[in-house]
Amino acid sequence: MSSSLAAAPRAAPAVADRSPALSPLVCRRCGARFDPLPVAVCEECVGPLEPAYAPDRRLPTRAEIEARPRSIWRYREWLPILGEPVLSLDTGFTPLLDSPPLARALGVRRALVKNDAVSHPTQSFKDRVVAVALNAAIGLGLDTVGCASTGNLANAVAAQAARAGLAAWIFVPEDLELAKIVGTAVYGPRLVRVRGTYDDVNRLCAQVADRFGWGLVNLNLRSYYGEGSKTMAFEIAEQLGWRLPDAVIAPMAGGSLLTKLDKGFHELSDAGLVAPGAPRMYGAQASGCAPIVNLVERGGDTIEPVIPRTIARSIAIGNPADGTFAARAIRGSGGAAAAVTDEELVEGIRLLAETTGVFTETAGGVTVAAARRLAREGKLRASDEVVLCITGNGLKTIDAVVPALPEAPVVSAKLREVAALVNA
Repeated sequence: MSSSLAAAPRAAPAVADRSPALSPLVCRRCGARFDPLPVAVCEECVGPLEPAYAPDRRLPTRAEIEARPRSIWRYREWLPILGEPVLSLDTGFTPLLDSPPLARALGVRRALVKNDAVSHPTQSFKDRVVAVALNAAIGLGLDTVGCASTGNLANAVAAQAARAGLAAWIFVPEDLELAKIVGTAVYGPRLVRVRGTYDDVNRLCAQVADRFGWGLVNLNLRSYYGEGSKTMAFEIAEQLGWRLPDAVIAPMAGGSLLTKLDKGFHELSDAGLVAPGAPRMYGAQASGCAPIVNLVERGGDTIEPVIPRTIARSIAIGNPADGTFAARAIRGSGGAAAAVTDEELVEGIRLLAETTGVFTETAGGVTVAAARRLAREGKLRASDEVVLCITGNGLKTIDAVVPALPEAPVVSAKLREVAALVNA
């Protein structure tokens, strides 16, 4: 495959005349406020920017939320798109599956799977964050978007940009899995494979955003993009009948998902839609790339970057942008973190498939394997109701699991050969 797959430039987006307004931004560190901009870092103190929601805005009741279409936008008062969104209106509200066999395997009271392996349109939780980021791009008047990605984000940006009529530039590590390359290229973006790790790709994209003025969803649009992850927390609470589980386990790449899940649970509690409190948060990484787990276990407040060496490429980020915040969320909730080997994560993929009927990619295998480890170490309790966040579809990483599966026998179309297998 060539290093770059070119596509004809697209026309300006047809939805430009209906551009939504956006929330202003505020620095999480120094509190400085800014008008909506494609900027994610505070010019005063280099702290991260996040949306500044009006504290006196009217929030919906449970009944009002339940009457809305089943998408992330049913929680729009907690998202930075003001008024009606115009793009990707049908993303979100994935199933929450009760799995008694998985609960027995883990040794907990109840295990539920938040199944974003069937997310629309690209079978990963990245569809949520991209839906928010592309509405922000339109609101900021941008007609070209892009990302630095380990695969799932590339798929989501390419697909949703194609549907919106936005030009897209996608940058990925050169050695990304073929399924994720194809699952991006098919939508017709400018796809560029970069020699090096994801961290090299990310550094390049920071320069690209500055040079060309594009909206890189996980860089200069990150303040808006990350908020989409909260909708997974909102859905978990609603699908449990407006209550919170005891514990939530999520894979960690950049650390944003876990951080935003924790934020989402607290926002629901603050709004009075669930009882006061929040679940214990547990983070999962592959041992070949576990800078956030290392920080949680070591203590302190500074990430020590690592060079990724794992088959779990979708979460192989050696210098995670939100790693410090994820570690704080884990500690503050009373949770923990766990790293698992590549062999364990493949076992996790098989355990989820065989107990729950869900085929997840390597990041999901990390989540399940970490849950096993945490339960074995007593960090998950026998009385716990646990939600495992499964963030991507296994068909994207079949190479990881093929060597672990038994070879299927080949027979002639004769009953006696099947009978021999049955009686073997």
